[in-house]
Amino acid sequence: MDNAHDDTNPEFLVIGQNMERVTTIYGAFLIIWGVAVSTISGSGSITSLIPSMIGLPMVILGITSSLLPKTKKMLMHIAVLIGLFAFIGGADFFRGFSSAEGAFSNPWAAISKLMLFTTGFVFTILCVKSFIFVRKNREVTRSE
Repeated sequence: MDNAHDDTNPEFLVIGQNMERVTTIYGAFLIIWGVAVSTISGSGSITSLIPSMIGLPMVILGITSSLLPKTKKMLMHIAVLIGLFAFIGGADFFRGFSSAEGAFSNPWAAISKLMLFTTGFVFTILCVKSFIFVRKNREVTRSE
């Protein structure tokens, strides 16, 4: 992560990408994941598309915040909430350990839940770090 403050790049970056782009990429990943798992598993259940349902608004939020910078703050706060929902929803993976069948009675569902848990956690942490970076950057700018 490159998130040092300097005058040439006052933006929080993750592997050289700003958070709007990270949000768009994460959303696209979720859409592809949901469609791929549904297709590969032959699932007729709409629940296998939950990652795609989470990813679509993420893509929309990421693209819109890039195109309309004045709305970026609000849109990225909405995006972190959706990322938090992905994390919390993915935590359902651990409920499977208490059932008689075990966490992997439906391996595709288990893998998707674990993916949502892990990526939702990472995305939420990145967003929080980004918000902290912006706040610190704003304080530095005000004191100059």
